[in-house]
Amino acid sequence: MKIMIGKTSLFCVAFLLLACESPVAGSDVEELTIVLHEFLGAADEEGAHNRFWAEDLIYTSSDGSRFGKADILAGFDGSEAEDEPSEDGSSIVYSGEEVDIRVYGDTAIVAFKLVGTPTDKSDNPDVLYYFNTGTFLKRDGVWQVVAWQATKIPLR
Repeated sequence: MKIMIGKTSLFCVAFLLLACESPVAGSDVEELTIVLHEFLGAADEEGAHNRFWAEDLIYTSSDGSRFGKADILAGFDGSEAEDEPSEDGSSIVYSGEEVDIRVYGDTAIVAFKLVGTPTDKSDNPDVLYYFNTGTFLKRDGVWQVVAWQATKIPLR
């Protein structure tokens, strides 16, 4: 039996293959969006940091210091997380805006504006803004950050 494939059929097959790839990339974008927002919503929890950052993380902070996952986790001494309410009851709630996710196979770049909103507005504290860019790798089906760069956006 001989199968004949014309140019139109070949084009249709190529189109279907490309169309099948889009939902995968789309689902990765959706998954990364969820991962990011869940992390930001739980940024005061050690477990959230343990899941989000890869063991081989390189983090460059907005003040120019560089460190890894172990240094971040060391900030949780088991008693009180850094962003929990202070003695005056204030804390900072983090959210992400202008999220741009680009997936390249098992690698993704996530760029967004991090917004740190103080919960106590009595002294009119300023909202903090940072540009963040993270490189995620998907290892064993799990997205984790291997590189992160934070840049403080000056108040105007």
